[in-house]
Amino acid sequence: MAVAAEVVAEAQLVEHRRGFRRRWYRTPSFVAGVSILGMIVLAAAAAPLITQHNPTDQDLLHTLAGPSSSHWLGTDDLGRDVWSRLVYGARTDLRVAFLAVLFPFAIGTLLGLLSGYYGRWIDVLTNWLVNVVVAFPFYVLIIALVFALGPGTRSIYIAITLVGWVSYARIIRGEVLVAKRRDYVLAAKAGGLSDARILFRHLLPNVVTQAIVFAMSDIVLDILAIVTLGYLGLGVQPPTPDWGRMIADGQTFLTTHWELSTIPGVAIVITALGLSLLADGLADLLRPE
Repeated sequence: MAVAAEVVAEAQLVEHRRGFRRRWYRTPSFVAGVSILGMIVLAAAAAPLITQHNPTDQDLLHTLAGPSSSHWLGTDDLGRDVWSRLVYGARTDLRVAFLAVLFPFAIGTLLGLLSGYYGRWIDVLTNWLVNVVVAFPFYVLIIALVFALGPGTRSIYIAITLVGWVSYARIIRGEVLVAKRRDYVLAAKAGGLSDARILFRHLLPNVVTQAIVFAMSDIVLDILAIVTLGYLGLGVQPPTPDWGRMIADGQTFLTTHWELSTIPGVAIVITALGLSLLADGLADLLRPE
C-alpha cells in the first residue's frame, strides 16, 4: 500500500511537470517576466564587463556631468558614474532580496508543514505567532526591527526573516490541511511510512508550488523594503551602491538633475514589473489544467 501511495504521488508530480513544459511558452506573462528579469540579472552578473568605471570612484572635477561616451548616464554630485552605480546597485539589491527571501521561505515552509500535519499545540503556537506578526504593518515592522538592530545587510536578513515567514507558513499550512486527507497520504500512513517520509517525500513536493509562486511576489516586497531602508540610511551602507541610496543622494538635485533619482526609480519599477509578471505566469502554469 505504501508503494502504491508513492507511485500515485510521483505520477502527480510527473504530470504537473509535463503540463508546465507544455504550457510555459503559451503564457505571455511568464515569458515577459522571464525576459525582463533575465536581462536585469544578466546585466548585474556582467557588471564588470558592461561598465567603464568603478561605482565607488569619485571625480570631484567632473561632478553632475551630463551623459557622454565615458559616462553613459552622467555623474552624480561626487563625480561617480551613474551607469556603474545603477548596474552594481542592481547586483547588490537583487542579491540581498533573493537571499532575504530564502530564510523566511525555509522557516515558514517547515512550520507550515508541521502545523498543518500534526495540529494540536504546534498549530496553536504557530497561529499565535502568525497573529502577533500580522498585527503590525509589514514595512513599519521591518523598519523598526532594522532600526533596533542597526543598519546593514545582516539586520535586513534578520528583520525580513522574522516578519516574512508568516506568509509561507499560512500558505503551506492551508495546502497541507487539504493534502493530508488525500488517498495517497492516507495510504502512506496505512502502509507504515514514517512521518518524516510522508512530510518531505509526499506532502512537500505537492504543496510547495503555491509558496514558490508567492516567493516571486515576496521578492518584490523585499526589494521595496531594501530600497526604502537604503533611502533612510538603514540598509546597504556606503560605499556599496544601492538604488535606495541613489534616490536619496539625488533628491537634492531634483529641480536641476532629476535623472539622478528618476533613473534608479525606473529601474525599481521595471524590476518589480518583471517579478510580478513572472509570479503571475508561474501561478497560471502551476494551476491544474
